[in-house]
Parts: sequence; structure tokens; C-alpha cells
Amino acid sequence: MFGKLQGVVEYCGAGFVILTTGGVGYKVMLPGNILATQRVGADAAFWIETVVREDAINLIGFDSIAAQELFVKLTGVSGIGTKLALAILGVFKVPVLGSAIVSGDVKTLCGVPGVGKKVAERIIVELKGKVAGSAVDSASGDVYNDTLAALESLGYRRADCVESVQRLVKDNPGDAVEALITKALKEYAAK
Repeated sequence: MFGKLQGVVEYCGAGFVILTTGGVGYKVMLPGNILATQRVGADAAFWIETVVREDAINLIGFDSIAAQELFVKLTGVSGIGTKLALAILGVFKVPVLGSAIVSGDVKTLCGVPGVGKKVAERIIVELKGKVAGSAVDSASGDVYNDTLAALESLGYRRADCVESVQRLVKDNPGDAVEALITKALKEYAAK
């Protein structure tokens, strides 16, 4: 139906915005991380996925085609509907989520409210070969998981560390867990 909508944000609600374009206001549901950046009166553009149900037609907005495509893949997983897919994409950026899936990182996926171990495992099994994981490959997956576990034991929230640890593993191939922890701690102290 719609591929992209561009206009002015007229209203920000719980989980959606009203985007006015051409004199028509469209209710566009957004992942939480995108919704948090929207301001009334600001120009906005979203890639749109139209979800048709018996009782509703929903427009779901994304900031990139990659996020839209990942949403479609997530909703194709048994037991994952629109709301849960939006919640997942609202917590993780596309490359981070892709890497968590490719590396089989169940614990990180469980960091999303509504995603338990069985759902996380189902996402990994059904999408592992269908998504790109740019930061962590299977060979460095153990180092990645061990580094995250160590940072968690030091009191850091896993969800706050995932992106930086993925980057560190990618940028420092061959580094041991201890070296990656030291680099991560230095980064966190500098913030």
C-alpha cells in the first residue's frame, strides 16, 4: 500500500505519531527508539509497512528499509506479532539485533520485555540464516558472550554493553576476553 510517508509530526502518542502529509493525518506506529526522537512540528519521513488484520489496518514506520525488512522477518517467526516485533526493534539497532541473532545470543534477546528464553531461541533458529550479523561471527561468538557475561558480573546492564562489545570484538580480532573487558571499561569510564 504505502512505501514511504513524509510530512509533519502533528501529535506524539503512546507508540505512535500522527504524521500529516498532503492534508491527511496518518497514524503511524513506531518502535520506541524512533518514537523517542520525534517532536511535534518537526518534519519526519518513515518507511512504511502496512499490516492488515481482520479488525484494523496499521501503518508501521521505520527509519530505514533494513529495519522494515527485519520487522517483516520477525513477524514471520511463530508467536511474534506486530507489538513484540516493534518492542524488539525499539530496544536494538538493526546491526546489533542481527549480530545477536547470528551469534545465538539468547541472553541479549531476553533483555526485551516479552521475550523469554523460548521466544529468543525460536527467533535465532528461524532467522539465523536470514539476517546479516555484521559485528560478531560464529568464530568470535564465545569471546563476545564471555566478555558480555564478565561485564554483567561487574554490574553493567547487558543491553547497555551489547553494541560496544560487538564493535570491540570486530575491531580487535584475536583479543582475549580480558583485553576486551579492559577496553570496554576504559570506554565506559570516559563517558
